Amino acid sequence: MDRHPSGVSRANRTGTVQVKAKVGVLISGRGSNMAALLYAARHPSCPYELVLVAANDPEAPGLKLAAAEGIPTFAHSHKGLKRAEFDRIVDAQLRSAGAEYVALAGYMRLLSPEFVAGWEGRMLNIHPSLLPRYKGLGTHQQALDAGDSHAGCSVHIVTAELDDGPVLGQTAVAILPGDTAESLAARVLMAEHQLYPRTLAEFVTRERQPEWLLNKVREHALALPQADEVTSHGMPCFGIEKGKKFAYFSQGNHGDGVIAILVKTTAPEEQAMLIESDPARYYRPAYFGDGWVGIRLDLGDTDWDHIGDRLDKSWRTVAPRKLLGLKDIADQF
Repeated sequence: MDRHPSGVSRANRTGTVQVKAKVGVLISGRGSNMAALLYAARHPSCPYELVLVAANDPEAPGLKLAAAEGIPTFAHSHKGLKRAEFDRIVDAQLRSAGAEYVALAGYMRLLSPEFVAGWEGRMLNIHPSLLPRYKGLGTHQQALDAGDSHAGCSVHIVTAELDDGPVLGQTAVAILPGDTAESLAARVLMAEHQLYPRTLAEFVTRERQPEWLLNKVREHALALPQADEVTSHGMPCFGIEKGKKFAYFSQGNHGDGVIAILVKTTAPEEQAMLIESDPARYYRPAYFGDGWVGIRLDLGDTDWDHIGDRLDKSWRTVAPRKLLGLKDIADQF
């Protein structure tokens, strides 16, 4: 089983996932959100599994629960260690366990920049407020003191700034008359247990979701000179402004359930060569002829540098000579 550089488990040749995404969870205490992730992972349809529960407190109660449920655990006190030094220890354990993603679940440690950078785009946290409101601690009391009608929780991507990464999901929780910080926290915790497993599942499967895939294609296609996007034959497509098309985004357009990018080839021989090299990824798109090739994007292991190269080559087949010359000059710098 190969691994894609982004950490997503590689799909088999039928497009179904063979291995669930591997998640390491960091806790500091009881680990109730860890438990929510763990039990959600027991459902056959859940796209992730826990491969490690680690804590900065060897006495954290959540470690006993994880161990009893058969999840490998690791504990090491952070006391007496510099932040980066301790994080290197945790990082080594996560990688040794095969973790592809990290979920912070009540982990009461500020993370070093090196650790955050090492898991960039692959580490999530759940926070007990409706971010960007009330970052840090004491969120429930802050919501009460502010007279808010609702508190809540947020799952976000971890970045170098505290509780500042892109928010992936939120759940609002009504504040009731007579609420205390403790009573409010108890209801928000129930919302957290619902939100975190669902958001994590969506996050680890995003590379097979049509909207995410289309946005990635846009990112590469619209970076090409004078490229624009329109809809043609029911598909988003990309071309030179007021000119010929060089790519189409296909989402089951012929009832095949396949998500793919269709790009031009230089000759029928190139189309045949690509299909022969990887028949599960490349295919001859219906109604497009020998001058195009389809590249599947829904296998979970897309090489986006390769997609960028294919879009560039396809763009070159339709770009005017003057525009080609300008791009070649720009590419030299």
